[in-house]
Amino acid sequence: MKIYPSPEDIQQMKQLGYDLATIANAEETLCLWQAVKDIQTQIETAFSNVSLGDGIGLWEAQGVDDYKSLAERAALREKDEKSDWSKIPVQDLNDCNSSLGFFDAQGMRFHLPTFLITDLQGKYRFNLAGRLCKMSDELQQFHLFDKAQREAVQAYLNWIFL
Repeated sequence: MKIYPSPEDIQQMKQLGYDLATIANAEETLCLWQAVKDIQTQIETAFSNVSLGDGIGLWEAQGVDDYKSLAERAALREKDEKSDWSKIPVQDLNDCNSSLGFFDAQGMRFHLPTFLITDLQGKYRFNLAGRLCKMSDELQQFHLFDKAQREAVQAYLNWIFL
């Protein structure tokens, strides 16, 4: 994922004496930086009140993937964030990248926004868009998404495949 310089980045470039051509190139991408920020805001808004509930959590899903016992999965669930998806560390998303295939519908609705935003920020090390597009067998994972949430995911995919 390409990262575009923010207005603050460009200001810092100017203060540090970057050459004018580099600054001009960065300024030309401000509309792209803004587009990414707009998609991120759309995702944050659409999923703002989502909690995990009884859904499968990030670490619990790793236990499912690793064929752990119910007791082991319950212990892993204790590590899971359950109320605020934005608090999930980027490192956990990268370490648990296979969890996407093992979430139930509640788990997917809770975790997907942080995966999307992490990818938009260029911090996710795997091909999220490709993974999402190959999930036709797991469509039941998305059945709880409302219209705004589906539109936010669509905005992400449209941006990635631009």
